[in-house]
Amino acid sequence: MPDYRRNRVVGGIFFFTVTLCDRDSDLLVRRIEALRDTVREVRARRPFYIDAWVVLPDHMHCLWTLPPGDADFPGRWRAIKTAFSKRLPAGEPRSTVMIARGERGIWQRRYWEHTIRDERDYAAHMDYIHFNPVKHGYVTQPQDWAYSTFRHCVMQGLYPAGWSGGCAEPAGTGERP
Repeated sequence: MPDYRRNRVVGGIFFFTVTLCDRDSDLLVRRIEALRDTVREVRARRPFYIDAWVVLPDHMHCLWTLPPGDADFPGRWRAIKTAFSKRLPAGEPRSTVMIARGERGIWQRRYWEHTIRDERDYAAHMDYIHFNPVKHGYVTQPQDWAYSTFRHCVMQGLYPAGWSGGCAEPAGTGERP
């Protein structure tokens, strides 16, 4: 296994893809309130700004801005994954390695992280997040997906109400087709 090091930029903006172990699961939308409660609780203890977020059945994408002087997004993800898992009844399939490590078998161990470089990169990832439910065939318009910040971004004036996306996938999102 390569020695992967996360790019910890203090007060940075980051794009994430976080995925369930079971890519055929609908757990994230089925248990959306548990996920929302978990994120609220973690943000209360370890603040960060949610620029954009979309939750799909088996994975989610988001853009976070960390507070000045703070670069610990791994600790926040660890807290979110752990607390969400504790809200669920046990019983998911687990490998021998997961059992030995005391892991639940809900989340993939790693996640994709990308440090936002500039405004163009930010806009591309924001569009990617909000277009993702359309890309996966869940809806035909971004505003029709309930588990997204798209409507909030429209209210903030970041998107026109009829925006339909059509954007290309930014390189390196870490998501499988």
